[in-house]
Amino acid sequence: MVVLGAGSAGEWVAGGVADARGSVALVEASRVGGECPYVACIPSKGMLRSAQVREDARHLVERGGASAPVALDEDEPAYRAAARRRDDLSSHRDDTDAARNITRRGVTLIRGAGRVTGPGVIDIDGRQIGYRDLVVATGSRPAVPPIKGLEKVTAWTSDQALSAQARPASLMILGGGAVGCELAQAHTRFGVTVTLVEAATQLVSGEDAAVAAELATALRSSNIDVRLGAEVKAMEATGGGQARALLDGGPVIETEQVILAAGRTPATDGLGLDAIGITPDGTGALTLDPRCRVEGQDHVWAAGDVTGIAPYTHGANYQAQVVTHNLLGGDRVADYRAIPRVVYTHPPMASVGMTTEQAHNEGIDVITATMDMAQLARTATDGAAGGLLILVADRARKVLIGAAAVGPGADEWISEASVAIRASIPLKTLADVVHPFPTFAQAYEIPLRELAAQLA
Repeated sequence: MVVLGAGSAGEWVAGGVADARGSVALVEASRVGGECPYVACIPSKGMLRSAQVREDARHLVERGGASAPVALDEDEPAYRAAARRRDDLSSHRDDTDAARNITRRGVTLIRGAGRVTGPGVIDIDGRQIGYRDLVVATGSRPAVPPIKGLEKVTAWTSDQALSAQARPASLMILGGGAVGCELAQAHTRFGVTVTLVEAATQLVSGEDAAVAAELATALRSSNIDVRLGAEVKAMEATGGGQARALLDGGPVIETEQVILAAGRTPATDGLGLDAIGITPDGTGALTLDPRCRVEGQDHVWAAGDVTGIAPYTHGANYQAQVVTHNLLGGDRVADYRAIPRVVYTHPPMASVGMTTEQAHNEGIDVITATMDMAQLARTATDGAAGGLLILVADRARKVLIGAAAVGPGADEWISEASVAIRASIPLKTLADVVHPFPTFAQAYEIPLRELAAQLA
């Protein structure tokens, strides 16, 4: 077997097959482990944690942690300290240990760019190897929006922003998805003036509008200038080294640094897949059958961002489990109904399953219930800002099919809804679950009882 791409999915598949004594070559031009450990998930969560600790310190008196305000150092040295911790967490972007570990499991690691040249043949920078099964796990690349003049200004991708040492005085982030929201909050709490620009009318497109609005409110309370429905028409460099953005129907924005967080595209260009009859869809993604085999292929599989299905590390790992199981002779089918989606801001936004709109589009008759998290005892004891939980149930099947929340710890307790949706647990049973008092997970109790009562 040959695996193209040593990111989360590729590393999982290669290691799993090698553990079963299969012959595996893992082809990677960059780092073993992909982007998540080095320039994405781990460094971003590290920076967010440092930013939140600093923010908490500003509220010690009102939360009873001190009788008088604690003096903090200046934002610039504090940011440098956070960046040092970030780099320690991400192994200073060095994959030596990861490469050593995967080869110890029996995987042949080949450094270079792989390209399919024909059925059963891969070329890696002039070296050809054969395969029986091919797994495409090449991930995704940052999307660059088609903005006039963008090439004339200094613009980071999210990868560059999460490895840069400098703290910009001001920052404009293009894109209000998970990455844009997280980078905005991580920077603003170190004194950076942040403008978050999103062309859509809500943050995190595709999620429940009410929950997205709650997230926007939370970001604005963090002193982030959130611009929704704002399209950047052109950019230009100023004489003072700043970037100037011209918004459609809005004011001009000047900033020291621009971050591109306008999404990502599956990395299928240049893989030579046409040589074996594979044509990616319009987004560049590979189309899969339920077993994570590329449609129309008996021995080509795919997992991770390259599939465009569940573009998260946990989604990639799930698909990798399915591929590995099937490569080793099993017959496992992927089920994407309950893969959680999280924005790791403070408070986090977390969702799983369908929104009301998505359910309506599929012809499902739904009922919904909501919970204002400000009513929870735990919200009061923690001095938290509250939040919102929305539950979506299928009226006919009497089961939960969707949940979305913005609130303290939502990234953790959303898993209760994931289990409920994945296992199709009856609402009557869910409504009878007892949660410890006081916890944020108690947010489920009132809306679940409401849903169960409506369907009784």
